[in-house]
Amino acid sequence: MPLLSPDAPLYNHTLPQIEQWLKDQGCQQDEAQPHCWHVQRPSWQAELSLDVEQITVRYIAASENRQDVQRSFKYSLSREDIEQAVFSGP
Repeated sequence: MPLLSPDAPLYNHTLPQIEQWLKDQGCQQDEAQPHCWHVQRPSWQAELSLDVEQITVRYIAASENRQDVQRSFKYSLSREDIEQAVFSGP
């Protein structure tokens, strides 16, 4: 199933479309917790959680004092906006 337009709100996408989008971004689904996804880039790593009303992103040891940084993005945002915010890093 192809993705909708990048400017479509994420809530307009089906779950399989969202899962494919995450895979396309290099995310790996957690087998024990299917709503959780992991992504690793050269300079950061994060855990994404598909919650009921939003995507929550926890960047691992991303702050200056090596604490996790957490951000949440409502599904009403466009897929493109969420993609830019999440995958640009902490």
